Amino acid sequence: MNVPVSSEPLGDPWTIPLDQIDVADARIFQDDVWPDWFARLRRDDPVHFTADSQFGPYWSVTKYKDIMKVETNPRVFSSASGITLLDQQTQFRLAMFIAMDPPKHDAQRLVVAPIVAPDNLAKMEGTIRERVIRILDGLPRNETFDWVEHVSIELTTQMLATLFDYPFERRRDLTHWSNIATTNFKDPDALVKTEEERFNELKKMAAAMMTLWNERVNAAPAPDLISMLAHGEATRTMDPMEFMGNCVLLIVGGNDTTRNSISGGLWALNKHPDEYRKLRENPGLIPNMVPEIIRWQTPLAYMRRTALEDHELGGKTIRAGEKLAMWYISGNRDPEAIENPDRFIIDRARPRQHLSFGFGIHRCVGNRLAELQLTILWEEIMKRFPFIELMEEPKRVFSSFVHGISSMMVRIPG
Repeated sequence: MNVPVSSEPLGDPWTIPLDQIDVADARIFQDDVWPDWFARLRRDDPVHFTADSQFGPYWSVTKYKDIMKVETNPRVFSSASGITLLDQQTQFRLAMFIAMDPPKHDAQRLVVAPIVAPDNLAKMEGTIRERVIRILDGLPRNETFDWVEHVSIELTTQMLATLFDYPFERRRDLTHWSNIATTNFKDPDALVKTEEERFNELKKMAAAMMTLWNERVNAAPAPDLISMLAHGEATRTMDPMEFMGNCVLLIVGGNDTTRNSISGGLWALNKHPDEYRKLRENPGLIPNMVPEIIRWQTPLAYMRRTALEDHELGGKTIRAGEKLAMWYISGNRDPEAIENPDRFIIDRARPRQHLSFGFGIHRCVGNRLAELQLTILWEEIMKRFPFIELMEEPKRVFSSFVHGISSMMVRIPG
């Protein structure tokens, strides 16, 4: 069902009664006002229950230490009911290894892990750099253009096409399917309006991927994701829904983190001119800046778990069957865990101390590939463009799950 966007104003996060706070309201992310809402919860109700929302009742876990407790306890806090707050209708529920518990999760994850092993990343580095150079050298000068469209989407989509060995000329299919998978039905501009429409679009993705599967299952194993799934002992007998689900997972995982960090990094530097100046004076800070960008942006705002038994967390009792959101975006701004968390600091002492990739058994399998792409991109940007100017505030994705930027107009002086 397509529920219209609420006409009720968001209110003041510091004075609204706690029982009325719903941080899964996508408007607080689209309007970029989320920091105060989570600061209020961290201060007054770190493990917070929302009784009524678009997604039904749910708990919010907002402090770094409490999120870590949930992440490291998969025996109690299960992924098997889904990783988003949306409760899908049974016939449209997609299985995927991130939404599984051990041991099946571990076995399927191991099948695709080699694609981001250190030796494979080393082989990819030259290809990534060539593509970054081609993209950057093709950008206009002294003209306003959309950084998301020309850089963020293009680089990540080219990488996705390589990972899947998907037909390069049809690579924007992958962007489209990623957007379909994560769209919020309450968005007036939603690409699909119902779970059935989403499922029908993703069936087209599954058909395209199954064509590749059928080609590769009878060929020698190759270093691409479809071949790995087709030949992997834990994945080669997947049913169609599981195959579709794992393709969605790998497309979204390979797309949203990197795409929105590419956009968010440039936005953060424009908003913090002293840090941008620091970068110009010392481009050697790029490897340290990249994890700070990923922390600052937090491309996926939360992950869901479901309690398998009653459990006390932060002085609250979460009942068996209740769902909770681990708000990574809030944990990444928790001053009890991260010094000066509201500041973007490119030479931060411990920049990898963040939650954007998750933690424990579900830690993002492609985290090093995301960092590699961002590192190469910024190395090549700084060789060419001392400054890229933000021309207006970015347009943000209407979602409480994907913390994304849909459009960002910039200009390269020169």
